Amino acid sequence: MNQQADRDQSKSPSTSHLSDISAIRERARQHISDGAVTPSYNGNKEVILKLLNEALATELVCVLRYRRHYYMAEGVLAEGVKKEFLEHSNEEQEHADLIAERIVQLGGAPNFDPNGLSTRSHAEYAEGHSLEEMITEDLVAERVAIESYREMVEYMGSHDPSSRRLLERILAVEEEHAEELSSMLKGVHALSKSQAGTIR
Repeated sequence: MNQQADRDQSKSPSTSHLSDISAIRERARQHISDGAVTPSYNGNKEVILKLLNEALATELVCVLRYRRHYYMAEGVLAEGVKKEFLEHSNEEQEHADLIAERIVQLGGAPNFDPNGLSTRSHAEYAEGHSLEEMITEDLVAERVAIESYREMVEYMGSHDPSSRRLLERILAVEEEHAEELSSMLKGVHALSKSQAGTIR
């Protein structure tokens, strides 16, 4: 009977790494003004807040660039592409809002100051003139954001899982944007070749 109990106990998952519930309750009452940042938070808050504000600036610059492209796009393919520009702009604004909320949860202040916005942003605000140039600049910006966010996700790791998951969620959307822009760019190139062939 004892052998059976020992076997059953060996099969059950170990809980040695879990805190006693009374200890968790006690810690939760300490520094209560810190809100979501509990004593078990082991991320470098200063660095993570800096990274999140850089991500916020990146999203805001992308909102502005996509918005400009939405209003300035012209040409045979412009109408369909403009809808994508507007949709991407709206999604980047949603990302900015989510990042700003997370910054506040960590006890920081989201930096919306337009002074230095382009410096804090990892992506550039490049206007482009033709439809092809606009799509190209947006694609480049998405690729910059993808690489930057991947590095941020890797840095945060298990130190700040909530911020990491937020950026992973945003990263997945940026990858979708990049794929859509790549397809649009191929469509514009194909149309340009077709028109060139017709002229000859």
